[in-house]
Amino acid sequence: MKNLELPSGKHIYFASDFHLGAPDAASSLVREKAVVDWLNTIAPTAQEIYLVGDIFDFWFEYAQAVPRGFTRLLGTLSRLSDEGIPIHVFTGNHDMWIFDYLPAECGVQVHRGPITRSWNGHKFYIAHGDGLGPGDHGYKFIKKVFSSRLCQWLFARLHPNFGISMANFWSRTSRKAGGEKDKIRLDDDKEWLVIYSKEILEKEHFDHFIYGHRHLPLEIQLSEDSRYTNLGDWISYFTYGKFDGEEMQLLEWPKPHLDQ
Repeated sequence: MKNLELPSGKHIYFASDFHLGAPDAASSLVREKAVVDWLNTIAPTAQEIYLVGDIFDFWFEYAQAVPRGFTRLLGTLSRLSDEGIPIHVFTGNHDMWIFDYLPAECGVQVHRGPITRSWNGHKFYIAHGDGLGPGDHGYKFIKKVFSSRLCQWLFARLHPNFGISMANFWSRTSRKAGGEKDKIRLDDDKEWLVIYSKEILEKEHFDHFIYGHRHLPLEIQLSEDSRYTNLGDWISYFTYGKFDGEEMQLLEWPKPHLDQ
């Protein structure tokens, strides 16, 4: 893993779980505008930006069609990428069917699993977090099915009007089923991403573990010199991470008013 030195005044930014498109177009638009304001604000000091999964509540790319909407976000990502800011997008459990549209049109780099980075001698392990750690075998099986080329090929045979509407219904159902569970802060020995991170630490040291998926803003000390950060979401918390070369912080963005 190559270590990179951050230029003076430059930071690494992290955010996850925007779930744009949910629960309806009007409130999603308000949150999308907040995300765009955040991106525009951090851009002057951003060395790199990491969007750690579930940007969209659902996303599927047909050969000639993509879900409508999200033009403000996609335009902003394209502009920032054109200005030379590397933008990394992780696929989450709600938008695992991001393929080549975002890289081709917006210039982002797409990651489908955990990655590692090192800045100023600080080692980072970054992942969305779904399917990692113990248990949840049912979801892990479903993820393998949905990630298969056969499943993707079959879904692409559906007309977009039907396929996207059906998938949006699945996504809403899944989010409602897990929504209350996501709000519960578990003991550290039961937080599956904490367990997963500690297992990694037994083999290799990382100073920071950065995840999305959990929807709760969490900062947990794993050991004397290793820390777990869950980025929260932009539905309830509007939290994001910033690494300034020395310190990793979990910060809040002002919550928008839904009547905007």
